[in-house]
Amino acid sequence: MVDERLSKLAKLLVNYSTEVKPGDKVFVSCNEIANPWLTEIIKEVIKAGANVEYKLESEEARRMKLKYSTDEQLKEEGIIFETVLEQVDVWLSAWGSKNTRNNTNIPAEKLKAFTIGSTKWRKSYSERMGNGSLRWCGTQYPTNADAQEASMSLEEYEDFVYGAGLLDKDDPVAEWKKISAKQELWVKYLNTKSELHIISEGTDITVGIKGRKWINCDGKVNFPDGEIFTSPIEDSINGHIKFSFPGIYVGKEIEGIELEVKDGKVISAKAEKGQDLLQTLLETDEGSSFFGEVAIGTNYGIKKFTRNMLFDEKIGGTIHMAIGDSMPEAGGKNRSPLHWDMLCDMRNGGEIYADGELFYKNGHLIEEVLKNR
Repeated sequence: MVDERLSKLAKLLVNYSTEVKPGDKVFVSCNEIANPWLTEIIKEVIKAGANVEYKLESEEARRMKLKYSTDEQLKEEGIIFETVLEQVDVWLSAWGSKNTRNNTNIPAEKLKAFTIGSTKWRKSYSERMGNGSLRWCGTQYPTNADAQEASMSLEEYEDFVYGAGLLDKDDPVAEWKKISAKQELWVKYLNTKSELHIISEGTDITVGIKGRKWINCDGKVNFPDGEIFTSPIEDSINGHIKFSFPGIYVGKEIEGIELEVKDGKVISAKAEKGQDLLQTLLETDEGSSFFGEVAIGTNYGIKKFTRNMLFDEKIGGTIHMAIGDSMPEAGGKNRSPLHWDMLCDMRNGGEIYADGELFYKNGHLIEEVLKNR
């Protein structure tokens, strides 16, 4: 019997997040372990009157490709996603692993080459998301492996995943619309600002945002959601930042990340664990040492680090910054096949100022700031 919450998720993703219409061309992709999610999605897409194609991915096959391919082979452009992005109106995807440590022993240089291989389709994806011609949404299918990463049983993890998306509510869409309205007030506030000053333990950094658009993340692109973000001005970031939690890239962890930034570029980077991978990622291409995103997590239903950035970047009381590809819809101009988020905890004394005005403290937006405007 299908979990009622999974059915609710499929309906929400098809009818609310991506607003599938009759005649739309819809592409659905996921790992083979997420087949129950795929089945529910395809049912809802067909009921909406759209045309659907799908791709089931294999962790084992991907590992074989990474393990035995040469760097030159890995750098070859992927033809499937490139072709898909030329034709589809909607792309729905789900993450879910049988083994989250499959790539632990894959050399950093191979992961870099694999990332470079996505350059062309990633560029097309960014452009189409930026101009609104592609509606994409990604989500999580709960598995035993992902539950283990989060130090939970599968039952506990299912409750966590579906609860974070408010799928335990009678009308999840109505709940997300309330969140959207609240976050929109802060988006409008930040759209009038020129610079952020972020301060926390080990962090003192200024981020230029003048003329950039803040995006209200309310379940339309990532699900579950709960953040507001923009793409910063590429050469207007200065200072240093210490990330509170491990950075995770293709299942590999980098711990204790500290970056020194001058005129937008990372000029010094160190990590307590995973220094080689950190340096390799920063050298992926010219754009990978600049930032593509700065964001504030607003989902206070997500309270703990689960080693899954879909959830972790939304943790209420945190901010995150991503090196690499920026979002054209936010005005971002930095291009890279890499987009890698890193997370900073703000709940113990963290502060953010916008043009000198304190609007965020100890992990919370200060509501009085809006009342006084």
